[in-house]
Parts: sequence; structure tokens; C-alpha cells
Amino acid sequence: MKHFKTKEIRIGNISIGGGQPMLIQSMTSADTLNTKSTVQQCIKMFETGCKLIRISAPSVKAAQNLSEIKKELAKQGYNIPLVADIHFNPKAAEIAARIVEKIRINPGNFADSKKKAKRTDLTVQNELEEISSKLIPLLNVCKKHHTAIRIGVNHGSLSKRILFQHGNTPGGMVESALEYLQICRQNDFHDIVLSLKASNIITMIQSNRLMVKKMQERGWDYPLHLGVTEAGNATEGRIKSAAGIGSLLREGIGDTIRVSLTENPLHEIPVAKKIIQYAQKQPAHLETWWMERPDDTELPLVLNNKKNMADLFVRDELAYDQMQHRYAMEKAQRSASGKLSGKLKILKASYPGLALEDIMIRATMDFTKPLITNQCDGIWIEGDEEIPADKINEIAFGILQATKRRITKTEFISCPSCARTLFDIEKLLEKVKKNTSHLKGLKIGVMGCIVNGPGEMAGADYGLVGSGKNQVTLYKGQNIQKKNIPLEKAVKELIKLIKENKEWQD
Repeated sequence: MKHFKTKEIRIGNISIGGGQPMLIQSMTSADTLNTKSTVQQCIKMFETGCKLIRISAPSVKAAQNLSEIKKELAKQGYNIPLVADIHFNPKAAEIAARIVEKIRINPGNFADSKKKAKRTDLTVQNELEEISSKLIPLLNVCKKHHTAIRIGVNHGSLSKRILFQHGNTPGGMVESALEYLQICRQNDFHDIVLSLKASNIITMIQSNRLMVKKMQERGWDYPLHLGVTEAGNATEGRIKSAAGIGSLLREGIGDTIRVSLTENPLHEIPVAKKIIQYAQKQPAHLETWWMERPDDTELPLVLNNKKNMADLFVRDELAYDQMQHRYAMEKAQRSASGKLSGKLKILKASYPGLALEDIMIRATMDFTKPLITNQCDGIWIEGDEEIPADKINEIAFGILQATKRRITKTEFISCPSCARTLFDIEKLLEKVKKNTSHLKGLKIGVMGCIVNGPGEMAGADYGLVGSGKNQVTLYKGQNIQKKNIPLEKAVKELIKLIKENKEWQD
């Protein structure tokens, strides 16, 4: 693994890039205006292993209160570098840049024009000039106070200008970052970290690879922050995170990571540690097995060591090379249905002596590449005998779902909680999952705030987006169906809408 060599960026008393150890980040969920709660959460996160902490600053008042948070942390003996998370508010960014060590801005909404006029090459140029006029004052403040900037692009919140020019694509994500990078460089500002995040792990992987390629072509070397945004919770959230982040770390891409779970942020840090640790080890050996295709079975297959499949496997070692050639020929002739006659190629990995979550992280990182490159027709994960078969199966099917190779359940897109969320998003997500997990193929978003939720549901069929204290707005696609629904009625209204659109399955 040859690491993409990046420059070192100082963030207060720590560094990102330049060969420094991989740095773990996370984000507080406490109200930024509640100094005591935010400070307590920062300290717990830091002591768990989070060395850089992001805090939402959705308003000028919240940005100003970062000063009180810094003072209280110092009073308790903690010099923790902080990042202010900014959306739609250049003024808040300028205030925060005088207080914290790093600012996160989203090119999709930092200074983008809200005009609905038809876009032409001329209007695009005018919008770029407008962005410069709002970004340059922030760059000047950051230079004076030695504050770094993360240019954080999200797939679900690309600007209308980028969508007009490049579409909602990995290429569009990269161009969004390049626009802001170019303005920074023209103004001799280089304390920059980049991130390109998506809830779809394939989009996330492709955009980061392309960003590295574009930087190499230009001779640039800015550090990369990796993350799968809106990954969800539980098994699903961990698998998506390991698939996207782990795959890129294995390729030598990435300098700092954040695992985004719809859970207490303290739960993110141990998962991040496991991903980093396994990325630095040799992958498990993937054994190749060949088997007869079972009748009417959807591919890719899932096998495990709890079932005796011996009669299905080919055991003639002498025929191995011949079978590989036949497999390659059959692969080239794969039918439109994706089904393959004859022998199937199964990849098997064994994880003896490991706990279930370790198997989950490692198997995801080992199988993601062969699955997204279509190198096998099934996966076989083997753990210790005492691990229940259904738990192994849940991991295997989760990996297939995350890599888009086989969809067996509802896909949930949900953001990690932050200070902009005014309801218990963890409880709502669990309730939504309990009632809708059987809706195979549907995408349902559960988002914390109206600021980012509608855009960052990124193609969900239905969504619930926070719109006030214990209230949500119901969406079908990007269209509002019902506003300000009390939280206790949210799931009922969601189910009603799905049934009205004849997409409910009993």
C-alpha cells in the first residue's frame, strides 16, 4: 500500500497529513449554546480517542459561544483543537475562525446563489465571483489567526451551479472542491483539508480516487478527510463506513477519518479505531471455491459455516485452471438478468477467535473490492462456532447491500446527530426501521435538520426531516408532502404515504 503523500496541515497542537498518524474525528450532538453539555461531551470524546472535535455553528450566536466553550475546556485542563461546522453563514464562519483551529465549509451552501434564474455560462461566472467575494474575507481571517479550512463536499448538497455544469456525479463533487481550492490558491491560502462524502459508498470511493488523480495532475498534495455520510446506525452504519473508508485506506488514500453513525458520537470512535488498525494489516486470505449454481437462486450467494454445502462444491483440484477459464467465458456472456449458469465463483474468508464486530469490520474491508469490481458470485464468511449463523448472515447481506450487489431490505439514509437536530433522531430511526425494514428496494431518509436534510437524503424515495422542536416534515423524493408533523405521528404518516403510493409490502 503506497500512501498518497500529502502536505502537513497544522490544526492547533496537532497535524493532519505529511505522514502523521491517522487522526480520528467526530462531532458533538449537544446544543452549541449549552456550554456545559458541549464541554462535557468534548472531554468524553477526547478521552475515548477523538483528537479533533467538530461543533455545529449554525448561527452567529452559536459561533460566538465557541469562545465560551474554549475557555471552559481550558479551565478544565483540556487543549482540544475544535472545528466549527458552517452552513449558509459566511459571517458565522468569520467569527468562528477567530476562535477555533479549523473551519468546515460546504461549497454546496456556503455562499451559493439562491436565485432560480436559468443558468448560462455568464451566470455561472457571476456566481463564482460572488463566491469569491464571500470566501476571501474568511481566508483573510484564517491567515491572520492561523486557522485551517476543510472544504467539505457532500454528494447530496451540491450547488445548483455544479449540478447544471457537471451533474450529481463524482466528477461534480470533485469540481465543487476544485472551484474552492482555486480561489484559496489564488489568495495564497494553503492550510486546507479536503473531504468528499456520500451515503453511497461507490460514489464516495470514486470521488476520492478522482480527487487524488486531479491533485496529482496538478502537483497538489492537500490532505484528505474520509467519511461515509448519512451511514445510519448499528450493523448497517458500521458496514457502510468500513466499506467506504476502509477501501480507500487500503489504497493509501486518506489522512483523517470520521465514522458518522446515528448514535451517540462516543460509539463512532471505537469503530474508527478498528478500521484504521485493520487497514494497516494484511487482508485476510480469500479462498476461491467453485460450486454448482443452485436453481432459482439470486446472486451473489451468501454462505456460512453453519450449513453443509459440501455436495455443491467442486473438489477436483486438477480441473481448477480449466474451470477458471470456463468461468471467465461464462462471465463475459452473463445474461441481462445477472444470472450465471454452470459453476459459480465463491470467495471465502475465515476469522477465527474474533468478536462479531471485528468480523464485521474485517469482512467488509476484505470483500468490498472484489464485490464492487464484480469478481465473484458469492461470499462465505466463517467465524467461530459459537457465533450464531443469523449474525454472520446479517453481516454478509449487509456487505452485499452496501456494495449494491444484492438488495435484500430497505436502505436507510440517516445523519449523525448534531446541535442542529431538535429531536431524538436515534429513537425515530429505530422506530422507522422497525416498521419499514421489510420494504426491499426502498430508500428512506431520516434526517436531523431542514438545513441539510432535503438535499442530503441523496435520492431517498421517502424521508422524514427535522423541521422544529420534536417536529418533522414528510417528503416523497425531494417534494414536501406534509409539514411540521409531531414526532409521535411521524412513522404513521410515513407508512400512510408509502401505502398511498402503492409501495407498501405486507
